[in-house]
Amino acid sequence: MMKEKLLYLFIGLLLFVVLAACSDNSTDSVAENNEEGASSDSAEEVNTEGFPIVDEEITLSLIAPGTGMEDWENMETLQEYADMTNIQFNYDTPPMADFQTKLNLAFASGDIADIIFAAGSTDFTPGMEVDYGQQGVLVPLEGLIDEYAPNIKKLLDENPDIEKSITTVDGHIYSLPRISQGDFGAVWYRGPMWYNGRWLDELGVEELPKTIDEFYDLLVRFRDEDPNGNGEADEIPLIDVQMESTRPWLLGAFGLKEWGIDEVDGEVRYTPITENYQAYLEFMNKLYDENLLDHETFSQADEQKKAKGQENRIGVFPDYFSFFTTGETEEESMNNPMYYPLTSEWTSEPLLPESPGLNRGTFAITNNNEHPEASIRWVDYFYSPEGNKFLNMGPEGVMWEEGENGEIVELEVPSQFESSEDWRGTITPDYGISTPTLAQPIEGKEVSEFTQFVQAETDEKYVPYSEVPFPLVYLTQEEQEELNAIEVDLQSYVEQMEAKFITGVEPISNWDAYVSTIENMNIERYIEIHQEAYDRWAES
Repeated sequence: MMKEKLLYLFIGLLLFVVLAACSDNSTDSVAENNEEGASSDSAEEVNTEGFPIVDEEITLSLIAPGTGMEDWENMETLQEYADMTNIQFNYDTPPMADFQTKLNLAFASGDIADIIFAAGSTDFTPGMEVDYGQQGVLVPLEGLIDEYAPNIKKLLDENPDIEKSITTVDGHIYSLPRISQGDFGAVWYRGPMWYNGRWLDELGVEELPKTIDEFYDLLVRFRDEDPNGNGEADEIPLIDVQMESTRPWLLGAFGLKEWGIDEVDGEVRYTPITENYQAYLEFMNKLYDENLLDHETFSQADEQKKAKGQENRIGVFPDYFSFFTTGETEEESMNNPMYYPLTSEWTSEPLLPESPGLNRGTFAITNNNEHPEASIRWVDYFYSPEGNKFLNMGPEGVMWEEGENGEIVELEVPSQFESSEDWRGTITPDYGISTPTLAQPIEGKEVSEFTQFVQAETDEKYVPYSEVPFPLVYLTQEEQEELNAIEVDLQSYVEQMEAKFITGVEPISNWDAYVSTIENMNIERYIEIHQEAYDRWAES
């Protein structure tokens, strides 16, 4: 009996050693694969330049969020590109509202498509990149980029901050970003704030406010001097919905770049517990008390805001373009100037938050993909000027043709479409989702007078004063879990208290109790995690 027990024990130990060795070999295999950048047996079949990408046709699978404008297999851009590259696709494009659920289920089942396309960092989060990258489900891209993606490689070589912002904590790149350069959309953190130009004309205002006090004085004039000329005191000087769009612009007047984590000279802080933020709340409470801020700010929807704008009842308002709120034509809206950043005792220099100019998670290759080299070559084209043009406007002869002097001549929109954008959404996937590309002004494309106006306003009033609040960083899985646990209560509490302080439901005199509550939510560790992530980013 004792001999049998010893025999079973020996066999058990032997199995344990064998399994452990297999596990180590598997882990080492994934690690080695990650270090080498994943080269497949199909590498020699790929043409390293020009088209087609492969001589023998291949078929890949792709998952992406669909906008519902057209089935992807029917889009002229993708049909033409398949002919150019010799790469066909099976598309899985669930509606945008269902995409994250479908993507999560695909990861969980292991039946994930060869390519994840245009997911964006909201649905395909940085945490998912880290997690599935370290599990070996996502293929590291840096080695593939070095050998097969000259446009992406050039971009990263020339922009080290972009490379730092897409490199995860284990040193690998698991997804590519959409990068915007060269126009107003590349720097805007949110849609801007605009002044009602008709009201400025009515009151004879020739110079926009440059300080917080001048801003207050103009809002008072909007309230008291009947700028809409209807003889009623129905003017709303300042309006927003939940402060989501106006807050980033006004915080700058108090020396803050973000409502949450920002960085100043390498030091990370949580802005909602700073004295600067307290001063912001006091100012906004003053506007609310004096009927200078719409009393429905925290209860209305965007449709209500726009309705008030179309009634010519609002003086300063946020929107991507001002005519979205006012209902004016593009030409009429060029009379609405963009807000100029304000100074105060808290900041002697104008300050606005700047977009980092990229959205991560727009292209990834999974371990089911037997042709990673061809896949990276396929997407690399979109990071060139001609590839961006092709992705954005489709092939020549569909929406546009080349004029005698090389200019782009846009063709007439078919009668079944209400606008050229609706038409474009049926021709290319680069519509309403974050596609992998280097988005930039397209050479030869006519720039409208309205676009020139918006660009000029941006160049004058935004670009010189904007700073990225906090770089795009990656967290370890443990760090992300800690942050998630803290944020559950923290974010909700800060949102509720902002509304209460501004509306006066909670007096500003309770500020110390508010700060104490946040400190008890482990805010020190929350800041520390972001500081460590920032330091990694800065030193990488």
